[in-house]
Amino acid sequence: MADFILEIGLEEMPAHLVTSSEKQLIDRVSDFLDEHRLDYEAMKPFSTPRRLAVELTGLATGSKAVEEEKRGPAIDRAKDDNGDWSKAAQGFARGQKTTPEALIEKDGYLWAKTEIAGVSAAEILAKLGKEVVEKMTFSTYMKWGNHSFAYIRPIRWLVALLDQDVVDFSVLDVQTGRTTRGHRFLSTENVTIAGAAEYEQTLQDAFVMADAAKRKATIQAQLEKIAQSQNWHLNLTTDQAQDLLEEVNNIVEWPTAFAGNFDQKYLDLPKEVLITSMRDHQRFFFVTDDQGDLLPHFLSVRNGNEENLANVVAGNEKVLVARLEDAVFFYQEDQQKSIDDYMDRVKKLVFHEKIGTVYEHMVRVRALAGQLGQVLGLSYEELSDLNRATEIYKFDLMTGMVGEFDELQGVMGEHYAKLFGENDVVAHAILEHYLPTSATGAVAASKIGAVLAVADKLDSIVTFFAADLIPSGANDPYGLRRAATGVVKTLEAHDWRLDLETVLANFKDQNKNVADADLAQVMAFLTDRVKKQAADAGVRSDIVSAGTANVVTGDLVYVADRTAVLAKHSKDANFRDVIESFSRVSRLASKERSDVPVKPDLFENDQEKALYAASKNLNLVDLEKQGAESLYQALAALQEPIAAYFENTLVNDKKKAIKNNRYAQLQALDKLIVGLGDIEKIVVK
Repeated sequence: MADFILEIGLEEMPAHLVTSSEKQLIDRVSDFLDEHRLDYEAMKPFSTPRRLAVELTGLATGSKAVEEEKRGPAIDRAKDDNGDWSKAAQGFARGQKTTPEALIEKDGYLWAKTEIAGVSAAEILAKLGKEVVEKMTFSTYMKWGNHSFAYIRPIRWLVALLDQDVVDFSVLDVQTGRTTRGHRFLSTENVTIAGAAEYEQTLQDAFVMADAAKRKATIQAQLEKIAQSQNWHLNLTTDQAQDLLEEVNNIVEWPTAFAGNFDQKYLDLPKEVLITSMRDHQRFFFVTDDQGDLLPHFLSVRNGNEENLANVVAGNEKVLVARLEDAVFFYQEDQQKSIDDYMDRVKKLVFHEKIGTVYEHMVRVRALAGQLGQVLGLSYEELSDLNRATEIYKFDLMTGMVGEFDELQGVMGEHYAKLFGENDVVAHAILEHYLPTSATGAVAASKIGAVLAVADKLDSIVTFFAADLIPSGANDPYGLRRAATGVVKTLEAHDWRLDLETVLANFKDQNKNVADADLAQVMAFLTDRVKKQAADAGVRSDIVSAGTANVVTGDLVYVADRTAVLAKHSKDANFRDVIESFSRVSRLASKERSDVPVKPDLFENDQEKALYAASKNLNLVDLEKQGAESLYQALAALQEPIAAYFENTLVNDKKKAIKNNRYAQLQALDKLIVGLGDIEKIVVK
């Protein structure tokens, strides 16, 4: 058994790509070893801003020898009429480097057995350059020198050691060796690794903490130690804090945490401004007191040791203060104007050159939001607040603060709206209309904010579709998929069962500039987001297809509900029988149309009567209002009557009246079944 280390040395990588690149390297090396049948006991990743590495321990000295069977021609084609080997048999044997006589007869075919000899580990690992390193893919690339080859960042060195021996290969003009590089400032440039087992410790001695997990744990421990010593509260459990911790971890090789301070006067700024300045712009961690109020201190991490740390602290404090001084200036200047002043400027702000201004977008949203509010039964007071919110909800885009800190759009809108005398409901809706800001983010919680969020996103989708600016492939420059996901998630969160097709049709009729929008295409686009959510939740693809088909009214909440209900019941013992009975009804119902009502007096057997009695009081509209679970339960209860019906009833009776009546009964059932989607798409075999 042996140890092996592969290290790809690079110029500094973007922090947000380090972790994913580390995982990709592990996955590719794992697949490579499986493909070459080279066993190992354990695999460990390493990554810093300047390197991606993987260590193998308990590596076999070579791949396993295996016996492979390949199928040749059928036995009845193996010989000619004279009993001699046919050309097919001879050609197959020749291709397998054997003779026809050595072939084996099995299962009606000729087979060739070939033993594939094992290959030494060194010989296999020498292929890593071509089959792993050069095959890596990234979301951003660079070229360097005169090379046409592109990579995440220029490759500066390669280490490949099998125990103490160098595994020889190259990528471009970079040859593997045993020389790596330590910390850029704390170590000599070149560091020699004696053997694979010494890799991590050798780098540790050169002030590089190569294990990303250990490095992150070290950073967290250092930060928490400082906070505890000062009786500060440091919350590292939030998504934002974890993202920052991950980013900081990927920009340092030898972390040293430190604390800094800023003047108490800056606490008069809205806390979001302070947090954005610290966390998003400077990669600082903010701290609070026992009541959760911000303190005039911050925590950060340097890439180095404690030497001259006071200078580092002073430099970081100076940069932060400059940021905060800008924020104070904009905050004071913004309050010298009014919402009307800002709205006058919004009228000139371009939304998109093919669509118009932001103000025109707001006018459309105002009408659409009002329509949604009426449909959803909002009170007079709620409609009044909604109307006011739609009149001003983009005003903060023209403030100096949002111009400087664009991450605060909506946040400053809420804050300034309150300062300018708007009520809390209207002000909060300005913030909430941007939600959700990510696929897993929270949606608008208030009714007014949620309606405004849905209306704003729907207008964007419809107008961009009308302008033929439709996402294609992975390309979505205007964030329309994110907007559609926001619509679906918001409707679901509030359980708003909307006839969205009618709402959008009315919207289209009232706005000539969206006359070219294909609403069927828009609805399909929105339904795709329901499909994506279900697929992300692990729902089987056939059930996703079934549940999201036959979207009759555009009630996306019900479509998502029935897809989830089908997924839940797919684990039932009788699910196959239920779906097969539904499918049989649907298939027959589609074969011949019957426009006559069901006539019970034409029933000829007890099974027809029993099925009719069990289903006659089922009303699709009522059941859908109760939810997809109610509809499924009601229809699943018909499985046995349906089975008995088909066992005892010939649908295509010779008597036309009987036949038509039976088709009418099946079509009445099918109208109920369609409420669950396209059941025939479900695979139950």
